[in-house]
Amino acid sequence: MKGVVFVEFLEMVEAKFSPEMLEEIIEEAQLPNGGAYTSVGTYDHREIYRLVTALSGAAQLPIAQLLRDFGAHLFPRLVASHQEIVRSKTTSALDFLLGIERHVHAEVRKLYPDAELPSIGARMHGPRKLIVEYSSTRALADLAHGLLFGCVAYFGEAITIERRDLDGEANAHTLFVLTRADGWIR
Repeated sequence: MKGVVFVEFLEMVEAKFSPEMLEEIIEEAQLPNGGAYTSVGTYDHREIYRLVTALSGAAQLPIAQLLRDFGAHLFPRLVASHQEIVRSKTTSALDFLLGIERHVHAEVRKLYPDAELPSIGARMHGPRKLIVEYSSTRALADLAHGLLFGCVAYFGEAITIERRDLDGEANAHTLFVLTRADGWIR
């Protein structure tokens, strides 16, 4: 997993909770690198679980909620660091999500050839619904859910998100149904 995810997570913990909480969860997680991450580095994805689990215990909040909150925090940060990809290809949440594999993930693979990205498929289902299918062996559907919240907020659209886990509670294969009451504008 790319280091930018870890760096942003640690920054969120420090800002939302406290620097002391950040130190506490790094110590609790017993990370091989002591919590030292670089944005361009690549790290074992299980370390993010260790950090979130430690935060869950320290903050007394559910892991799923923390991952969703982090995803909502992460989306605008990723957009800010890759504006050239987003601005040239998208003007709405619909544009962004329909083009995520073709435009966004393709560009990420050019920048980071070793990146292991989840599979994200998006397709229209009538004039008001967009189906987004998440699949990954890393089982971070809660993070993907938060990223969707962040996407909707970023584009300032009135969209509801319904989640359907296709693998029980494994979080590896999930459908998200995004509904826009006034229909999607193309």
